[in-house]
Amino acid sequence: MNPLSRATRPRFELFGDTLSGRVLWLTVAIILAIELVVMLPGLGRERQLWLWDRATHADLMFSPLERAGVPLPPGVVEQMLSLSGIDQLVLQLPGQPPLVLRTSQEPPPLNSLVSLGQETLWLSTWRACLHLLGFGGTEMQLSASSPTGDAAQLQITFNESPLDADLRGYARRTFTLTVIVALITGLLVFALLDRMLVRPMRIITTSIINFREDPEQESESDLAWLAARPEDEISGAARELKSMQDEMRAALWRNARLAAVGTAVAKISHDLRNILSSALLVSDRLEGASDPAIQRAAHTLVSAVERAAQLVTRTVDFAREGPPPVVRSAVPLFEVVEEAALVVRPVDAAIAIRNEVPEALVLPLDRAQIYRVLVNLMRNAAEAGARTIDVTTETKGGLTRMRVADNGPGLPLRVQDRLFKPFTSSGRYGGTGLGLAIARDLIRAHGGDLVLEETGPRGTVFGMDLPVSDTPV
Repeated sequence: MNPLSRATRPRFELFGDTLSGRVLWLTVAIILAIELVVMLPGLGRERQLWLWDRATHADLMFSPLERAGVPLPPGVVEQMLSLSGIDQLVLQLPGQPPLVLRTSQEPPPLNSLVSLGQETLWLSTWRACLHLLGFGGTEMQLSASSPTGDAAQLQITFNESPLDADLRGYARRTFTLTVIVALITGLLVFALLDRMLVRPMRIITTSIINFREDPEQESESDLAWLAARPEDEISGAARELKSMQDEMRAALWRNARLAAVGTAVAKISHDLRNILSSALLVSDRLEGASDPAIQRAAHTLVSAVERAAQLVTRTVDFAREGPPPVVRSAVPLFEVVEEAALVVRPVDAAIAIRNEVPEALVLPLDRAQIYRVLVNLMRNAAEAGARTIDVTTETKGGLTRMRVADNGPGLPLRVQDRLFKPFTSSGRYGGTGLGLAIARDLIRAHGGDLVLEETGPRGTVFGMDLPVSDTPV
């Protein structure tokens, strides 16, 4: 199958209530949040660099002549301070009076005092955020050591507007870059997740929808391509889904064929029973003949007609739709086992059937159906060569388990896995393969189950669970 067929081609559904769109925007949102958290310390660092740069420029304004005590012309000082955006500059040299440079105007009142040596990154980040939010002051006095390393101290008074503008520009540039990185990263992550998760999920969902709409039709899908991918959880799920669909489709086809067979048999069963009844009537008359050869032939003919009638009846019963109806009544299990034993013993007069069911055990069951199940299990054991059959019960809580155990040769290994499937014969001559399938359906209709507990050279044990129903009888 072409791996780029319609169901697996990229379908970038960026908007709407889709899994792919949610994956993209969730990825972008997470990356944006991470980048914004990372950007905050960058703002603090940018503020520190700006203040250090301002301190360096201020230190350079003091020429060697100023440091030596030779003052510069006032016009030059005012021009230098105006170009640097500084309102007042104070240089404190060790053991000397402070040198003051200021504009002709008196500086406005101070709103904040900052010591650059004590400005930590987190404190600078907090103050940078205040600047961005418009809570910064208008006039700042900055205290810093001289970058020249001569133990001089600087006090710089300036307006904070240039710092606010610089921080906003830095935040704008960083945020723009963050959005671009988040979108690119989100698209890359989205493409990978779409390839690895979203499209496989879409394939599995499409296959489930197609199977629900037409379970018997094997439509072309990419489920086989997905199941053939390298081993991972999704390919494993695809293989299990494909296997389940194939098994259910085969079961549907098999059931459809069984239904067709049942319909056909039901239509002809009436006429066939009339034909078999006529043949059985003639056979009964032939058995009364005086010729031994005719009697033997008539006996063989009667057996063949009876087997044919049983085959028609069992096939029609099994082909009926739905579980068999259960008409419950108070059933003494001991009596039902005895009735079934009376029917089975003529098959082999030497067989011993031990009824160990308590005589006081009464359950709300369908008497005819339980009788039919017991006859089937006992007759199978007798025809398989068993010499003893033990019927026991065990009650725990609200469940009674009845066991039918024999000492026959056991079931062949080739039929054990498909023992309860229709038309699966155990190898016995004349068997239809419907007895155990019908028996299990009858027990399941009661809310229990019929299972093979064990089988082997020492015998076979079947167990049937009979729930104690509260249904009034």
